[in-house]
Amino acid sequence: MEPPSSSRLNSRKRRKDGSGPNGAAELDRIPPKISRRSFGLREPAPFSDEVEIDYSKPYIRVTYEEAMRGTPLDRPVRVYADGIFDLFHSGHARALMQAKNLFPNTYLIVGVCSDELTHNFKGFTVMNENERYDAVQHCRYVDEVVRNAPWTLTPEFLAEHRIDFVAHDDIPYSSAGSDDVYKHIKEAGMFAPTQRTEGISTSDIITRIVRDYDVYARRNLQRGYTAKELNVSFINEKKYHLQERVDKVKKRVKDVEEKSKEFVQKVEEKSIDLIQKWEEKSREFIGNFLEMFGPEGALKHMLKEGKGRMLQAISPKQSPSSSPAHDRSPSPSFRWPFSTKTPPSSPANRSRKESAVTYNISEDEED
Repeated sequence: MEPPSSSRLNSRKRRKDGSGPNGAAELDRIPPKISRRSFGLREPAPFSDEVEIDYSKPYIRVTYEEAMRGTPLDRPVRVYADGIFDLFHSGHARALMQAKNLFPNTYLIVGVCSDELTHNFKGFTVMNENERYDAVQHCRYVDEVVRNAPWTLTPEFLAEHRIDFVAHDDIPYSSAGSDDVYKHIKEAGMFAPTQRTEGISTSDIITRIVRDYDVYARRNLQRGYTAKELNVSFINEKKYHLQERVDKVKKRVKDVEEKSKEFVQKVEEKSIDLIQKWEEKSREFIGNFLEMFGPEGALKHMLKEGKGRMLQAISPKQSPSSSPAHDRSPSPSFRWPFSTKTPPSSPANRSRKESAVTYNISEDEED
């Protein structure tokens, strides 16, 4: 029996022109939906020693074809996945999700190795075994958790937990003097491969912490952790405090620079507005000035009009030429009393008489 391929396991394609429900085609091989009970959806998954198993029924493994067709509700396909699950992250959750969705009716059992076994074969962990058990318990895809899981799966262990298939990534896992600890599982046709999530792993997370150790140490010191708890020396503690003060000063300087930039920007905006307003007002002022004092301005017209009025006021209108001159009554002449002769005239009187004579002569000529 050939193990299921990863592409077939992860295939959940939909076609818009398909004949099945929701556009599913027959080639997609999507099994019909079956309602099943899962512990992990509403409450933490129980431990294996807390679950009762009916040993009265014989343990008969299902084949891959039977598992893909779908088993009865009271006989789910029991899939086992194991690991360390240190710093439980999305890569772990995705692997368990793939294991849960291998078959239509799957009961997922997850084995978590203890601290002693892990430290002997792999190395020191960040989380202790109880923390790792609890993290796996609260994953929504897990139905049962096996504490102190074995490093190498034995036939006795598989029979005890009535395991049908073992899910793990297909990369050979060399450990405990073996090139691949799942080699005998693959040979027995019980191996179901899953895909690893690239870019996320426990080692990657630890690498980030080690790389940015100073940053995290300073952060935890600010939050109240002691140097002893962080395993930080006295000199490094003082160095971190000094760096923290320097960073605060830099932040203040940066804040001042930003505020000054904002102030300068506001001043520039206001100055531009003032300049625009000044230009508008200056244009308006110049226009009004030209309208008043320009070559054809209102002042010139006012002066012309005033000059005409002044000339009219200074020089009275002449009498019309058609009026007859003899109609005028001559002014009576003054005579000295008791004398027929006119008195001697002064030089001024003489000039007046001459002018009068000349005026009369001119008037006679005109007549």
